[in-house]
Amino acid sequence: MTKDRVVIFDTTLRDGEQSPGATMTHDEKLEIAELLDDMGVDIIEAGFPIASEGDFRAVSEIAERSKDAVICGLARAQLPDIDRCWEAVKKAAQPRIHTFIGTSPLHRAIPNLTMDEMAERIEQTVSHARNLCDNVQWSPMDATRTEWDYLCRVVEIAIKAGASTINIPDTVGYTAPRESADLIRRLIETVPGADDVIFATHCHNDLGMATANSLAAVEGGARQIECTINGLGERAGNTALEEVVMAMKVRGDIMPFETRIDTQKIMHISRRVSAVSGFAVQFNKAIVGKNAFAHESGIHQDGMLKNAETFEIMRPEDVGIAGTSLPLGKHSGRAALRAKLKELGVEVGDNQLKDIFVRFKDLADRKKEVYDDDILALVSATTDEEDHLELVNLKILCGTGGPAEATLEMAVGGTDQSAEAPGDGPVDATFKAVRVLHPNEARLQLYQVSAVTEGTDAQATVTVRLEEDGMIATGQSADTDTVVASAKAYIQALNRLIVRRQKVGPGADVREVSYKEL
Repeated sequence: MTKDRVVIFDTTLRDGEQSPGATMTHDEKLEIAELLDDMGVDIIEAGFPIASEGDFRAVSEIAERSKDAVICGLARAQLPDIDRCWEAVKKAAQPRIHTFIGTSPLHRAIPNLTMDEMAERIEQTVSHARNLCDNVQWSPMDATRTEWDYLCRVVEIAIKAGASTINIPDTVGYTAPRESADLIRRLIETVPGADDVIFATHCHNDLGMATANSLAAVEGGARQIECTINGLGERAGNTALEEVVMAMKVRGDIMPFETRIDTQKIMHISRRVSAVSGFAVQFNKAIVGKNAFAHESGIHQDGMLKNAETFEIMRPEDVGIAGTSLPLGKHSGRAALRAKLKELGVEVGDNQLKDIFVRFKDLADRKKEVYDDDILALVSATTDEEDHLELVNLKILCGTGGPAEATLEMAVGGTDQSAEAPGDGPVDATFKAVRVLHPNEARLQLYQVSAVTEGTDAQATVTVRLEEDGMIATGQSADTDTVVASAKAYIQALNRLIVRRQKVGPGADVREVSYKEL
């Protein structure tokens, strides 16, 4: 079967940025536009030029810098909007004007226009846009709640006035897949001139069906999908670009459609959009969520170790992820534990594995996730390995008179050594004294103190997380003296980094043997 072409219209920079709190800076918009262009997006809706001077400048500069993508600006059905839009996009190699008006009874009531008055305005504004630009898109906002006869009438008017793309928006996420497909199919069959234009679909996710509705519209004859990275957008968001593209890729048997998108760039742009918009991607989000390629269940992990296709319908590499994750938790089995140990460079016999597995299950019942350094600590406990570093004695001088000073005695490889170090407070001085005796480049990622009991004599639990050359290790200790607990937690984390480096081997690329968090 010859595959049809589906055009990807990305509106992350317009509809996506309308999410409350998702505003991007000028440079961030330029960066995301460049990534979209490089990824193979056909049309980039760069913004709403009349909305602000900043939006106009961003759309204008994106238009000038674009390489392959059509650059589109949005305009209401008003002549000043359309003129401003054209001024913003006209320097693009391939410019487009996208103009819209709400056609449902609820939306017609806002400008207080009769059906005839609105029809006249559509003809006037689309014609005006077409006189400025060869590429005009028109949208009847809230199309899925517009009367059928009137929708056919205004679509025909827009086509005759010069629109080359007719977008049918499900503005409030109201429709369902069967309705979405039928609506596009009936418009193509009914409206004169429909065969000469491209029909598009723009679906919101208020009922969680945006992607399904978009794909159904394609089955009905639509050949342009409007979407955003990570499904960003008003209220519950839009159709997610990554979902529709990967759905077509994975289910080409029933959706034989092609796109230009380079899927291996999906994860990178997903992370950048999340970073610049401030909208974190939910862990269980399809395709790009942290858990999309993660398996904790013992049955799933065992199946994945034998054949990845048992529980993954696409390869993580296809979207730019290094590989599958098998996070260890209370549901994990012995096969996953053995695989993790091998990944960490630890070879154990069956009896030792049995002992480690018992300890692992006990720990997993108390923790949501068991990390690599936890596993190595369990191994050390079963092999009676001694810590390379051990706290012997610690004295602190601190107060209002000057910087704090730590006097530390620590066993390094079995030999007691001592050092003094000043610091910005007792904990900082202590950590610096440790680094005098054990020089290292570990970066402090987390320092957290919590009281186990009440009162001034409460026992403090201190958690320290360190990162060095891609490896992450956590240490935790409790003591009625917070500074002592801090020193012990810091030293414990360093010991775990030392063990991990020994297991991996000097000079090894840790990223190849340790799964990095998505």
